[in-house]
Amino acid sequence: VQLQASGGGLVQPGGSLRLSCTVSVNISSFSRMGWYRQAPGKERDLIARILIGGATAYDDSVRSRFAISRDNAKNTLYLQMNDLKPEDTAVYYCHAIPKGFVTVAEHYWGRGTLVTVSS
Repeated sequence: VQLQASGGGLVQPGGSLRLSCTVSVNISSFSRMGWYRQAPGKERDLIARILIGGATAYDDSVRSRFAISRDNAKNTLYLQMNDLKPEDTAVYYCHAIPKGFVTVAEHYWGRGTLVTVSS
């Protein structure tokens, strides 16, 4: 299973970006997918997640600015990021948890994509 994140880049404060995470298998096989981010010198944190039924949840730092979605037909996870702030600068990672009882070691991660918010 491979997760390929893309869409990062340099954007000015107040700008928007859309991250994509293309998966090599049917994403309906995952019970949960999400986006994490890791800023320099900080831990990797979950910022948005979507369950197989479509329910979403967000960290307070991004709620109302970011939107997570998934396109099962394209096997792709998205993160629409609006009103970006310098503190959103980080490497963003997509993450997927297979259905069933799995250990953390069986979770899947994509390679990160760097988002830099700066004027």
